[in-house]
Amino acid sequence: MTSKSPTFKTSIDIPAGTRAEIIDLCNQQLADTADLQSQIKQAHWNIKGPEFIALHELYDQLAEEVEGYVDEIAERVTQLGGYAMGTARMAAEYSRLPEFPLDATQGLDTVKALVERYAAYAATTRAAIDESDKLGDLSTADLFTEVSRGIDKGLWFLEAHLQ
Repeated sequence: MTSKSPTFKTSIDIPAGTRAEIIDLCNQQLADTADLQSQIKQAHWNIKGPEFIALHELYDQLAEEVEGYVDEIAERVTQLGGYAMGTARMAAEYSRLPEFPLDATQGLDTVKALVERYAAYAATTRAAIDESDKLGDLSTADLFTEVSRGIDKGLWFLEAHLQ
């Protein structure tokens, strides 16, 4: 994602060119994170079957956790002097996650769909950690590390239903 958004003055001691790269990286993760959160809610709203209440409640907890990551990543963009690209339309345009399948409504089908999306998101989050570190922004790398730990835990909760 290459930013076409406005930037703002900041006294953060990261060079402007590096900040622009980090802002783009964060905005890409923001799109993926917002999309993941909306797909978890999609599963939450449409789940059917004997596992309904347990998965319905789990999905609500997972969506709430991911919503917190959306906020943290968007705020990091603005801390760096960037413009957070966080609307639903922006997320839809830039997200790298596959769309949630319309036919995934039965309990384990929704779990499988979310496992696939969590795993893909976990991989891009780890890549964002590496890229932030390479750019010398340990604060952003730390933020993505926190996200990674939470996503791995959510993935564990989901995969436990399939084992």
